[in-house]
Formats: sequence, C-alpha cells, structure tokens
Amino acid sequence: MTEILQYVQRDGFFHRLAPLTKILFVIIVGTMSIVSTSIPFLVSVIIALLIIAFIAGLHREVLRQFFLIAVMSVILIVITVITLPGGTTFFVIGGIIPITTGGLLIGIIMTLRFAVLITAIQLFVLSTQPRDLVHTLERMKVPVDYTLMFVIALRFIPTLQIEGLRIHEAQLSRGYNPGSGVGGKIRSIAPVMVPLVSNSLARSNVLGLTIDLRGYRTKVRTPIRERHLNGLDYAVIVMLVVVAMAFTYSTFNGLV
Repeated sequence: MTEILQYVQRDGFFHRLAPLTKILFVIIVGTMSIVSTSIPFLVSVIIALLIIAFIAGLHREVLRQFFLIAVMSVILIVITVITLPGGTTFFVIGGIIPITTGGLLIGIIMTLRFAVLITAIQLFVLSTQPRDLVHTLERMKVPVDYTLMFVIALRFIPTLQIEGLRIHEAQLSRGYNPGSGVGGKIRSIAPVMVPLVSNSLARSNVLGLTIDLRGYRTKVRTPIRERHLNGLDYAVIVMLVVVAMAFTYSTFNGLV
C-alpha cells in the first residue's frame, strides 16, 4: 500500500529542485487555478501537472491517489449543484431539488480547482524531505512553531493511514465482519476510529516528550545540510515567472 503524502526517494528533476522553488511552483499554480474560471485552462493545467509527474518519475504515486480525488470531486459536484442553483433547470430531484446548468458549471470548476491543488501539493510533498522543508521555511522567517505544526500534521497523515489499516486488519483477523457494500464501509468506520484516536493521543504525548528531549525550546538549530538554488532552480523560477506574467496578461484581457 502506498501511503498518502509520503516522501518518495527518486532522482528526478523535481527532487533536485530546492524546496523554495517548489513552494513558488505550488503558489503560482494554486493562484492560477483559483483565479481562473476557464474549464479548458484548468484541464490543461491538470494535464501539464501529470506530464511533470511523469517526467519526475512520480506518476505512479500521483495516479494512485486519483481515485480519492475522483470520489471527493463527485461529492463536491453534488454539494455544489444542490446548494448553488442558477441558470437553466434541466432536471429536478424528487420535485424539490433543481439541477441547473449554473450549479453544474460551478461544481465542475470547483472540482477542477480541487484536482489542480491536490496534484500540485502531491508533487511538492512527494519530492521534498521534511527536514529540507523545515530549513526552507525557517529561512523564509516563518515562525518555527507554525513550521513544526505544519510538518507534524503532514507526517501524521501517512502514519494514521498505516495505523488505521493495521487496526482494520486486526479486527478482521478476529472475526469482525462489518458486511459488504456501502453499509459495511460505514459500519467499519467507528470500530477503527475509536482505537485510532486513542493511539494518536498516546503518540502525540510521546512526540511532545521527544521534542523536549531534542532541545526544541532552546531555539538552536543545527541543520544537517543546506539546500541552495542551482542553475535548474533559476531556470524553473524564470519559467514560472513567465507563465505567471502570461496568465496575468490573459486574465486581464479576458482570454482565460
């Protein structure tokens, strides 16, 4: 099983980029996806991100999470269509809830934005070691407490995923049968969540003691290595700036 948001050891070009360059990449791509309302543009951004993932050797890890993105996208479209009616009504659910073209259009745009943001963040997290991210955020003068919270939250995601799978498998080995289908999936959540939350609280206590033992409160940092911008970073930064300028020009002229 592939963990969600877990660093993957590779030697692709995206791994060789400095974390600062990848942070700029996520900011620019995320800003363009949020500002743009053009479906063809958002689709082209997703395709470009998949091409980058393929070149970087991360396409397998990114594509494995597309099922989760698809499920969340369907839920987002349904919620948007129900809560944001507008435009021409072409279908009515139960004679009460109208399905309109405007609501469907907004739902598709929100879904594409969600896919772009998740894919860009995946590329960043899969190719960046947590220690490099911490050092970069510190050099950007981000308060160390916020940096620590962000990294811990990021690292807890794959840990909780593995822990939840182990609890589920342990229950199945003891004869627990939640059933099949959607009902079985729902019934299997509570028996997993209760021990998972309990284990997470115990783990957080150990984590707090570990942080204190390593001298976190002294505010003295001894990084193992420093990541500096190289020629590839400068080339990517120039490309990102050009893309951002072209997007800004196209937006103000109504092209995107």
